[in-house]
Amino acid sequence: MIAGIGIDVVDIARFERSIARTPALVDRLFAESERGRPARSLAARFAAKESLIKALGGHAVVRWHEMTVVQDADGNPDFELSGGLADHMRALGIDRVHLSMSHDAGIASAFVILESSGAMA
Repeated sequence: MIAGIGIDVVDIARFERSIARTPALVDRLFAESERGRPARSLAARFAAKESLIKALGGHAVVRWHEMTVVQDADGNPDFELSGGLADHMRALGIDRVHLSMSHDAGIASAFVILESSGAMA
């Protein structure tokens, strides 16, 4: 059963200006393994994290470093969740997170679907 859906788009040039103006944003928003990527890639990861937040219904339990965008065994985008966010997802009975990301024509986008078997932890 679908437990949540989230989508987000980010203007890459605007995001690039934001991190140039406030370089500490990169450390605040991204895990060490995500840093050092091109702005278009960071913008897509930011869109992915915002999409996950929207799919969950808000920011209440979310810490930026508790959701890291990684690649699964097949090279597809996925989340590595930790801390309170991982606990919250388990408590909601969310079994699977589907993530799609893209960047083209100056826009980065991401789409998240949360799946639940309905079994609460």
